[in-house]
Amino acid sequence: MYEDRSGPVLAELLREYGCAVDGPRIVPDGPAVLAVLKEAVEAGYDVVVTSGGTGINPTDQTPEMTREILDKEIPGISDAIRRTGPATSILSRGLAGVAAKTLIVNLPGSTGGVRDGMGVLGPVLAHAVSQIGGGDHRRDSDGA
Repeated sequence: MYEDRSGPVLAELLREYGCAVDGPRIVPDGPAVLAVLKEAVEAGYDVVVTSGGTGINPTDQTPEMTREILDKEIPGISDAIRRTGPATSILSRGLAGVAAKTLIVNLPGSTGGVRDGMGVLGPVLAHAVSQIGGGDHRRDSDGA
């Protein structure tokens, strides 16, 4: 394993968006990711954001592990994250979706990828959590 530089950046950015943070937690790619995601969903976490394991390296398996637990995908989040990053962002296979009542989002493992991803996710995070919990859609004053 190597030093986790993106996890602390991610934790700080989540705090800046008002999240209580339990982590970062470092696990090897593969089945360990799925085990930690299952634990988080069973514990009732509102949000789990992963960093790393989303590329095309043979050892990158985070999207596959994430897909196993998701009840529904939210491709708009992942697509927007890929669009905001550098050209190499198109190589990221990260997913976003809901498992039970937990929002799960995969971000790239670089600190820049985490910053770019949180720039997309952060502004919609509270609304997404509200929606997952059954909150009503925000409406304009004209009822639209």
